[in-house]
Amino acid sequence: MGQSRREYWTNLIAEHQACGETVRGFCRRHAIAEHSFYWWRKKLAAGESATFALLETAPAAVRADAGCMLELVFAGGERLRVGKGADAATLRLVVDLLRG
Repeated sequence: MGQSRREYWTNLIAEHQACGETVRGFCRRHAIAEHSFYWWRKKLAAGESATFALLETAPAAVRADAGCMLELVFAGGERLRVGKGADAATLRLVVDLLRG
């Protein structure tokens, strides 16, 4: 598979949230069992804990990217710039991957 089960299910659940399809239809299309989908969705939701990251702000004139609304700086030094209109499901997936 090339990725952990957690990553696999995180990606699937984020894809489902973004598409707006019913769980039943989504599971059929991906040939996965509905009970597995619900089990992983519950497991991943319960496993999310509140963590804090340093948030640096800068005046608009200093920002390198004018379309950037928010920049997250993770403890490991990674930076994530979030622009206007960012998709919440995609943002969640990226943050989860950075937390690794």
